Amino acid sequence: MPRHFSSSHSRPSFLSHSLLRCSLPLSALALSLALAGCSRPSIPSIPNVAEANALAAEHQQETALARQQMELIPPPSKTRYMAVKSLTLWENPYITVQGGMATLHVVVADANTSNLGVGGMLRPIGARRRDLNVRVSDLPTALNAIPENSWPYGRVVAVEEAHEVPVSARPEVRRNVESVIKTLSDLGVVVYEWSDNGRS
Repeated sequence: MPRHFSSSHSRPSFLSHSLLRCSLPLSALALSLALAGCSRPSIPSIPNVAEANALAAEHQQETALARQQMELIPPPSKTRYMAVKSLTLWENPYITVQGGMATLHVVVADANTSNLGVGGMLRPIGARRRDLNVRVSDLPTALNAIPENSWPYGRVVAVEEAHEVPVSARPEVRRNVESVIKTLSDLGVVVYEWSDNGRS
């Protein structure tokens, strides 16, 4: 005799399997929505203020030390450096400022202590001039490396802008000039700024 199964017993079994199959993606979807709802926007990194302050303090200490060393150079003699009419005759250090760097010009001391023929064809000042490209941040170190006998006018540096600078680069060069002047002033060095037409 065939056995009969009541429909009331078969449907719950089918529904339970269907719900079981559907519950997995629904649970995954609910979990992803929950995680999305709980997620927070990324917080931008906060600059390390303590580290920045430490670097600033270190820079101030280096500048103070460099200034103390520069004070070993005598104060400038205005009557001497004001009498110079051209940078080609300038014997103190001077700086040509460019957009990305500065060129430090230094005249090394003449081994011949006699004044005979100084600056003439046989003993030109330019032959004793040395040029060094430096970053503005390295100027204190570079200036302190210059021997005292290369500062005949005392603690004064002439500053000029580079020649034939493109119009588009002039603002950058001018900003660099201002940085050079500030650096020299922080070191206690008198700045003698030259223009294209001569002394400022």
